Amino acid sequence: MQTIIRVRRDSTAFKKDKDNLPGYYLSTLSVDSMSPERWLEHIRGHWGGIEIRNHWRKDACLHEDKTRSRNPNTVAAMAMLRNCLLYFLSENPHTSNINAYTEAIAADSDMALEMIMRSS
Repeated sequence: MQTIIRVRRDSTAFKKDKDNLPGYYLSTLSVDSMSPERWLEHIRGHWGGIEIRNHWRKDACLHEDKTRSRNPNTVAAMAMLRNCLLYFLSENPHTSNINAYTEAIAADSDMALEMIMRSS
């Protein structure tokens, strides 16, 4: 790590008043490698990518927001399984369709066991 960046975030999400809590970002790049404007673009791009790569797929494809359990252990276990599925999907060069991949695993318990054994 070479750089710590402190950003003031203005947010009105979930509140009537603005939330001005700072955000901190760590980088292996030197502070002089980009202008302040470019750093902001870089940070926004990072979070935008996370939203598309992970959160959207968890919500839209894996129905994470439809979880009705209030048991924290169940919610955590399901989140871990979703993360594992996304990892295995990224490691499989032959599949890009998350729904088809999920159905294939559900239909083939040997495939699921092979995935678990390969990761250990």
